[in-house]
Amino acid sequence: MMSGKPIKIVGLGKYLPQEVSSADLEQKHGLPQGWSEKYSGVKSRHHITFESIGYMGAKAIEQALEKCQMELKDIDMLISASASFDYPLPSQSSIIKSELKDGMKVNIPALDVDSSCLSFVSAFEIASSLLDGKKYKTIVIVSSEIASTGINPSNWETLTLFGDGAVAAILQFDPNTDSAYLKSTMQTYSEGVYDSTFKGGGMKLFFKDNPYDPEIHSFAMNGRKLLRLAKTHLPDFIDAFFEDLPIKMEETDAIIPHQASKLGVSILSSLYKVKENQVLGNLATYGNCIAASIPLVLHDAVESGSIKRGDTCFIIGTAAGFSIGGLLLRF
Repeated sequence: MMSGKPIKIVGLGKYLPQEVSSADLEQKHGLPQGWSEKYSGVKSRHHITFESIGYMGAKAIEQALEKCQMELKDIDMLISASASFDYPLPSQSSIIKSELKDGMKVNIPALDVDSSCLSFVSAFEIASSLLDGKKYKTIVIVSSEIASTGINPSNWETLTLFGDGAVAAILQFDPNTDSAYLKSTMQTYSEGVYDSTFKGGGMKLFFKDNPYDPEIHSFAMNGRKLLRLAKTHLPDFIDAFFEDLPIKMEETDAIIPHQASKLGVSILSSLYKVKENQVLGNLATYGNCIAASIPLVLHDAVESGSIKRGDTCFIIGTAAGFSIGGLLLRF
């Protein structure tokens, strides 16, 4: 058995807003029936009606706490791992904490991690580094994302691809567990830095000088170039990730890729001889939920029994920037 740091996921929780079918979305925006599933691979997704990022994140954490019979006072740190946010300030983690039961009474540290779609992976590495059984025994990571409000309806690709949702994972240092954090790494290939953008609202295109314009205040991506970058760099990244490990990617029990797009999800299966049902996904029913996509797949796989205690899981994804990140854990 591979050695690693004894980190155990003791609780998982999620929150999903109202479900929106592709048929309803196509009818509302005048798209040809069946376009979404054919080109984006998405049958349905969830879009907010009244929810905020803070609200969804708090609900996901509360569900995770309930499942493992813990309270907020048992948590040593809260990490918000997301790309979207309710406000530029204060930090999203502080907002999520304030929405929690006892959030105003328990004064644990709260911090944000944003590496776009890889935020959960980055936060898992940071949390695993901090967890020592002394100062930090238990850390909760929450990825809460709203993509639906930042979509340009004239861009059919992004309109049909993205969904909203939140998921929380409670990590614990436990020297008596077989569960483990085994390895993680991320590389950023800056030739793709502007191929996924949301330009409006920052200091470069400040709102005072740039009134609302869907071209700059909506998410945009160069899908073809991003796919080409992924196909170019993924093989070398994966080979380097596993070169010092006693197993190969194909020998892991489960592979969870970021649910980037229909073609993006299929890359691993086209490049590697993976086993049937080894690559897990939920793009068809959730769409791309930014940083919440990966932990949502993990949550549902654990709930369904597809991932069991002791299983070796390889998490792999891409993110705006352009970055590739990988995480290996024994659940």
